Amino acid sequence: MKTNPLHQWTKILLIVLGIGLIITIFVPIWSIYLNAPQYPEGLAMFIHANKVSGEYEIINGLNHYIGMKEIHADEFWEFKILPFALAFFAALCFLAAFLNSRKILYAVTTLFLLFGVGFVFDFWRWLYDYGHNLNPHAAIIVPGMSYQPPLLGYKQLLNFEVWSYPNIGGGIMIGAGVILFILAIMEFKMAKKLV
Repeated sequence: MKTNPLHQWTKILLIVLGIGLIITIFVPIWSIYLNAPQYPEGLAMFIHANKVSGEYEIINGLNHYIGMKEIHADEFWEFKILPFALAFFAALCFLAAFLNSRKILYAVTTLFLLFGVGFVFDFWRWLYDYGHNLNPHAAIIVPGMSYQPPLLGYKQLLNFEVWSYPNIGGGIMIGAGVILFILAIMEFKMAKKLV
């Protein structure tokens, strides 16, 4: 029995999502902004699929005083695999559209949502490690104080105000997860009606 094809809009959106995920490889995924009286113009750090950019060297210098480790892109295994993971999910989106396959749509949706949960947990774990595993011989020690930046939103850390939120790439990834989930549900319901 021949399977029913994907809806035309599903195929178009899958191609758009594939292109979006490729773009995500080349744009910032997450932003962390710091503001303090001594830095009224603020400091920004941007996390990409394969690097860290922005004023992270200045942030490293400030973090040294409170015992936080320096941020260096080559220390993160995630930067070695994330571009390939995004390219893999983009390829699956294209494959689902061009092969007209609900099975591939369901697979990419499931895998991408699991990847998203893992990505968020890994990022939280990274922030936790940097904020809690402090050098006990640091110049400034505040007993009981940790410096974990927020995963999302705002947090006051000593005299610094810290904001953390998705950048272009993160917005694309969140949007892709939501759209894939909606497409998979819609296609599943349409397939059931045609049985």
